[in-house]
Amino acid sequence: MIWCVDDDNTIRDIEVYTLEQTGFEARGFADGMSMLNALKTETPDLIILDVMMPGMDGMEVLRKIRSDENNKDIPVIMATAKGTEMDKITGLNLGADDYLVKPFGVMEMVARVKAILRRTSKAVSVEEYKVGSITLRENEHKVYVDGVKVELTHKEFDLLKLFMKNPHKVFSRDKIMSAIWDTEYVGETRTVDMHIKTLRQKLGVSGSQIKTVIGVGYRLESER
Repeated sequence: MIWCVDDDNTIRDIEVYTLEQTGFEARGFADGMSMLNALKTETPDLIILDVMMPGMDGMEVLRKIRSDENNKDIPVIMATAKGTEMDKITGLNLGADDYLVKPFGVMEMVARVKAILRRTSKAVSVEEYKVGSITLRENEHKVYVDGVKVELTHKEFDLLKLFMKNPHKVFSRDKIMSAIWDTEYVGETRTVDMHIKTLRQKLGVSGSQIKTVIGVGYRLESER
């Protein structure tokens, strides 16, 4: 997700539209304060931040981003009509990752965004798997059912991740024990079955997507 912060509606809309047309998710903000408020609950992959804005200018917004432990590593591209060497140095010294001087071409903007995301390894910020109504975000270590977050233990998460990465594939109990517990399956242990049971319960009605294959093991289906 790329956030575009600019008080000029036309420029902001063009930035968002261009990014969306080139495969990114994008969101616009008319001022720095509304963007900083959004940062309290969301984290973008990159921010394109205009410098010359009324009220809180882009340099002050950048200072606040870099002073926040939770957001200090978000890549930021500064965009401004100013083109002096001192302006660029000031922005870069405050922690900007790049600098665009208006008027800039939209494809130049896209190229800069891609280059920074490659460099900061943020091109894919969330490894997401979706099977039926279940969504698993590996890097965030979060699971959602129909958009509602589900709290899982570490082993339950790893178990579900194994299924999500291999939908419709049947896993025997010994394969599951080896993959999740790094040990061999002992016939009398109920560890796998108990974890499957609690996982199904926590997934609610979507727990029925985990199917029992009699005499073999378990698999995850895309339908409840």
